[in-house]
Amino acid sequence: MDMYPEDEDEEIDFYILAMAHYLQNKERLPYAPRRAPAMTGLQWVEEKEMDPKAFYSMFKIRRSVFYPLHDTLVEKYGLRSTCNMSSKEQPKYHNRKGVTTQNVMAICDFDMRFIFVVVGWPGSVHDTRVWADARVEYPSFPHPPNGKYYLVDSGYPNIDGYLAPYKGQRYHVHDFQQVPPRGRNETFNHLHSSLQNVIERSFGVLKMKWRILLGIRRYKVETQTMIITACTCLHNYIRESKLPDEHFTMVENGSYVHEESASHQFAPYDEGNMGSVRDAIAASVFP
Repeated sequence: MDMYPEDEDEEIDFYILAMAHYLQNKERLPYAPRRAPAMTGLQWVEEKEMDPKAFYSMFKIRRSVFYPLHDTLVEKYGLRSTCNMSSKEQPKYHNRKGVTTQNVMAICDFDMRFIFVVVGWPGSVHDTRVWADARVEYPSFPHPPNGKYYLVDSGYPNIDGYLAPYKGQRYHVHDFQQVPPRGRNETFNHLHSSLQNVIERSFGVLKMKWRILLGIRRYKVETQTMIITACTCLHNYIRESKLPDEHFTMVENGSYVHEESASHQFAPYDEGNMGSVRDAIAASVFP
């Protein structure tokens, strides 16, 4: 039987109407909607690992036995490690929250562009060590010109060219939402945090835009390093293109972004004349 185009269109319309009628009158669809897991399997194991009793209760094996067993299965029986590293390497990538991460040090301008990025350091390494090494090892490190300085958070020392907040005082903007800053030091910290937060906003855009960074632990460390570097380059390209971008717009028009540092914290040192510079600025804003 010959079928003309008009007949084909009518037949397609009939099937669409029949399917719509079926779905409308069916009590429920045959499959429940897919639910995203609250955490990955690796994150679940890492959470249990933080509590030795819970770890033993769940796996019926102590951590001192679990990790050598894991390495044996990887090396001799082909088990693929979730983090693409042996359990002997994994602890050095644990940050102070117990999560496997890299420590990424970045410098950005006030237009949320990354001007220098160092990747590849394990998450257990303190920010100051990464910074100190980068200043010596990278000829392209953008040292601040004479009389200028970078705004750095409390994880870095207050030395020439690097202006840190007052230690032991409220600092982050959200700390002042209920009670305004009191005194000279808190006033300085509040203003310092408002400006220095541009680095957290920059990382906020980076993580929103490149979702691969949220699951980066499944790649080898060398591949992770290349992915992070590529994402920061694309971030800058988009920013410099001046084209409308939903993520940059969201951060620019949104509220303050605060993300607590997950690196291991130690009391940094102060030296040079930056203490006097900080005091002079504080006195100028709070006579």
